[in-house]
Amino acid sequence: MKQLYHPVKIGSVDIGGNLFLAPVAGYSDRAFRSICRSCGADFTYTEMVSAEALVRGSEKTAELMKRAENESVYAVQIFGGNPETIAEAVKIVKKNAFPDVIDINAGCPVPKIIKSGSGSALTKEPDKLFQIVKAAAAAAEETPVTVKIRSGWDNAHLTWKEAALAAEEAGASAITLHARTKAQGYEGKADWNLLRLLVETLKGRIPVFGSGDVFTPQDAKRMLEETGCDAVMFARGAMGNPFVFTKTKAFLQGGEIPVIPVEFRMKTAFQELHMLIADKGEAVACREMRKRFCCYSKGIPGAAVIRQSIVAAKTEKDYEIVVDKLLSAFIAEKE
Repeated sequence: MKQLYHPVKIGSVDIGGNLFLAPVAGYSDRAFRSICRSCGADFTYTEMVSAEALVRGSEKTAELMKRAENESVYAVQIFGGNPETIAEAVKIVKKNAFPDVIDINAGCPVPKIIKSGSGSALTKEPDKLFQIVKAAAAAAEETPVTVKIRSGWDNAHLTWKEAALAAEEAGASAITLHARTKAQGYEGKADWNLLRLLVETLKGRIPVFGSGDVFTPQDAKRMLEETGCDAVMFARGAMGNPFVFTKTKAFLQGGEIPVIPVEFRMKTAFQELHMLIADKGEAVACREMRKRFCCYSKGIPGAAVIRQSIVAAKTEKDYEIVVDKLLSAFIAEKE
């Protein structure tokens, strides 16, 4: 019987396990990916990078691709609606970032992405997706190209099968399915049955990765068991909770879910803040960490009141004061 936690191969790239951090816009920066790796994520993706911006030479866009020091393997995800631009962008990614895998976003439901002919628009148009992936694979040469798709435009237009087969034929080395339609956005439930059908459709020719509604170790186990997918992607489930990788790995291997001490959670949040400051400067990092610290503090007794101070934090010292109060209150309650 195949173990639920196991290695994965994407083209020529060997990955030690099958718990992945999904590409999350505005969240999957180098600092957060590094934290997730240290907590047990086996493979990580950058947030999506604009092919158009790369070709135009945007320095800000290039920053998104930087590899974290502990990312022994990682993927850069790009988006675009023009095959020639995608090909040029892939060459730039390879030359500057040296990723192990390049992923094509064909699933983002955000209107401005769709208007550019990217994201979910490509799941809707399998022929165009074929051209995009073919151009990317040719430019990538030996670097594997993967594709993330949605289940379709809406419930009346489920094109996951056509999109996946087009991507495979064009040279994709793996397919990720977020089993929601573009119309759903991030609402409603992901239809894991479609993920199971995709696995059956591709018959093991290339790996299939599952995304959507994976928030707990139990969710990951159920997705792997019910769909037969090769790997599970955590997205919103990892926000402020990189420990979900630690917990899930332990659960899949031994059936037990470890408890992560509150003090360790806060220490990890500060590690992320320090890395973010190094990359973006104190002002920007402290602003971006507000929502992340709020996520890290979820479920801690007394945290709701403290969060009012977190959303006003402007310096590293502000965070230290807030967290000291939180930990003091937590310790006092335990005693």
